[in-house]
Amino acid sequence: MIMHKSVLLEETINSLNIKDNGIYVDATLGYGGHSGEILKRLKKGKLFAFDQDDYAINYSKEKFKDNNNIVIIKSNFSNLKNELNKLNIDKIDGIIFDLGVSSVQLDKADRGFSFHNDARLDMRMDRSNKLDAHYVVNNYDKDTLCDIFRKYGEEKYAYSIACKIVEYRKNKEIDTTLELVDIIKSAIPYKAMRDVHPARRVFQAIRIEVNNELVVLEKALEDAISMLNKDGIIAVITFHSLEDKIVKNIFRKYSQIDNEIKKLPEIPYEFLPTLEIVKSKITPSIKELEENNRARSSKLRVAKKIKG
Repeated sequence: MIMHKSVLLEETINSLNIKDNGIYVDATLGYGGHSGEILKRLKKGKLFAFDQDDYAINYSKEKFKDNNNIVIIKSNFSNLKNELNKLNIDKIDGIIFDLGVSSVQLDKADRGFSFHNDARLDMRMDRSNKLDAHYVVNNYDKDTLCDIFRKYGEEKYAYSIACKIVEYRKNKEIDTTLELVDIIKSAIPYKAMRDVHPARRVFQAIRIEVNNELVVLEKALEDAISMLNKDGIIAVITFHSLEDKIVKNIFRKYSQIDNEIKKLPEIPYEFLPTLEIVKSKITPSIKELEENNRARSSKLRVAKKIKG
């Protein structure tokens, strides 16, 4: 039995304004939490669900085996436009992205995502990819590691952690998650460990590097917006500031109106922006946080296509 709770589930589904004959995309299928709720609201409509994790895909295929309204696609969401075009889909009525690592991936020690469980360093969303955390930690030079920890993890002690890693691996490879955790702990002052797990930011940075997460996110958002029908909805759940900044900036890019045009009593259609911001930021309720601690850093942003 998979124990995974989709965060901001009700808020996300409600924001889609689902039409029972519409075309929808779940860009991050996972274990089918959001997809299941979308399917409940479809009659003649279709849901196209993307994931690159074989375990999640096999689970969801079994879960939805009796539902003819879903098509599951094994691919990174950066390929969503090409994959949908192959299926003769060029316009959609709504799309959701639930970013980050699922509870199942974190809890399955052998995936190497967690700094709480010991496992070989891995962190690949798609296990057919060649690049993994073990390679990053053992082969990237000090300056590159430092840059990754700063850029993707916003880690204050990036330089000292990178130095410790390079020093340690002179004697032996760094093979496991807890081995890496101990090295990180040895590189930062004790006071820095009080409020947050000392390895959280570094593990986040390595995971983003391994899966190329931020680069593919920007491309996927651009493609999704281009495919939306008029009044179509894009809803994105993020879990850290780097993801959220990308979403916020792209939504802003497509929703800006020139200050002079704003002053007009009625804005001509040709000057309307592509998107209208529906919800700038929704965070979990107190009740949800009490039931699911992993929802604590999540944010939902929602926009509607008003011209295209």
